[in-house]
Amino acid sequence: MKRIILVILLVGIAGIAGVVRSHSSSRWPLHISVDKQSAADVRDEIRKSLELAPGARVEVSGINGWLKIETSDGKTADIFIERTGESQEVLNRRKITIDSTPAGLTIRGEKTDGGFLSRIFGSSPTEHVTLKLPRQISLVARGVNGSVTVGEIDGAVEVHGINGKVDVAQASGSAEFNGINGNISLGLTQLEKGVDIHGINGNIELRLGETVNANLDAHGMNGSVTSDLPNVVVDKSHHGSYSAQIGKGGNSISASGINGNIRLTRMMTGDGSHLGS
Repeated sequence: MKRIILVILLVGIAGIAGVVRSHSSSRWPLHISVDKQSAADVRDEIRKSLELAPGARVEVSGINGWLKIETSDGKTADIFIERTGESQEVLNRRKITIDSTPAGLTIRGEKTDGGFLSRIFGSSPTEHVTLKLPRQISLVARGVNGSVTVGEIDGAVEVHGINGKVDVAQASGSAEFNGINGNISLGLTQLEKGVDIHGINGNIELRLGETVNANLDAHGMNGSVTSDLPNVVVDKSHHGSYSAQIGKGGNSISASGINGNIRLTRMMTGDGSHLGS
């Protein structure tokens, strides 16, 4: 009798396992197929050209993707924005606003007034912004969920709240970086007001022209400060604090709350020589 009961139990367990296996194998491939078909299959573009006066202020904010800026000696600004999402409904959850005058250009990404659940739980489209701008501008980039790459500009730069690396080929006058989750590379041809770098989770490379004179003060660092510049000695007063005089000294390069290293080096020209040599 016990043997018969045991046989019945084994047959029942085998049957249940077969049903579960059959159910899983019938649904799993269907799930994968749907995901592949629905991924990033809707796309739209924004293209615009306009003229900017020398010294114009350009501000880009709230972008869910990377930002790339090329520069030239002309006056024309070319804007190209590509947006992709799983559906048109996903694209509709965000919008890009462009406002411009000869003295300034503002590009702003933001959520639309969709339903509560879609705003909280719905996916957002990816936005890639490519700009070709005049060199003679000042630049502000804030709230970018991706890398920021900037060519040579003859003006100040401010970068805040970036989730990705930041690379600025050249700026002049002043620079400010705050809340960056990624490495920073900055070239400075001259320094008129100072550099402020705070709340950085990554390494920092400062490429300085030969005419830059400044005093470096770094504190609250989880990393070190090194210099490849001639005749520049980095002093370490106590743990996490460093100072250095660059050239004749002068305007401040201030850094704090850095989770990474700072490296001072000479800016190079396109032919590999030192800038200003």
